[in-house]
Amino acid sequence: MPHPQGFTYEEHTNGTVRITHHGRPGTTLHGPRDAQFLAEAAACDPQLVMARWAGNHKRGNERTARNHPRSRR
Repeated sequence: MPHPQGFTYEEHTNGTVRITHHGRPGTTLHGPRDAQFLAEAAACDPQLVMARWAGNHKRGNERTARNHPRSRR
C-alpha cells in the first residue's frame, strides 16, 4: 500500500482543526476530538494519522472485494 501524502492540517484560534488533502477539505474536528488528533499526530506519522481521521485512505483490498462473486452483479 502506498504511503499517504498531500495531507495538511490547520489549527484555528477557536480550537478547531481542519484537515485538507491536496487543498480540498477533508474534515473539521471540534472539541475533544481535535485534542486527541493533535496528540496522535505528534506521537506518530502525521500523514497516516490525517489519512485515517479524514477517511481518505485505501485499505488495499478494493480490487479483491470488487472481483468477489458476491459483489458482482
